[in-house]
Amino acid sequence: MRVDKFLKNSRIIKRRQVAKEACENERVKINDKIAKPGSEVEIGDIIEITFGKSVLKAKVLSLIEGAKKNNAESMYEVIDGE
Repeated sequence: MRVDKFLKNSRIIKRRQVAKEACENERVKINDKIAKPGSEVEIGDIIEITFGKSVLKAKVLSLIEGAKKNNAESMYEVIDGE
C-alpha cells in the first residue's frame, strides 16, 4: 500500500492530499528513509511523521484498504510521540 494512502486510511493524517504533501516535504520516513508519496508500506515497517515540533513514530500492524473509523487504529501501534 502507498504510504500516503496508509496515512489516510489509518486516520494518522485525515486527508490523502495532506499526507501526499507531508511526504513531498520530507516529513515522512519509512524505516529511517525519507518516503515519497508512492513509497510502499508493508506490515512491520516503522513510519515516522514530523508534525511541526512533534514526531509520531508508529509500527504498521495491518493494511486495510477501505478502513472504517472504528478499525483504523488497529492498522498501527504508536511507538513514540503523539
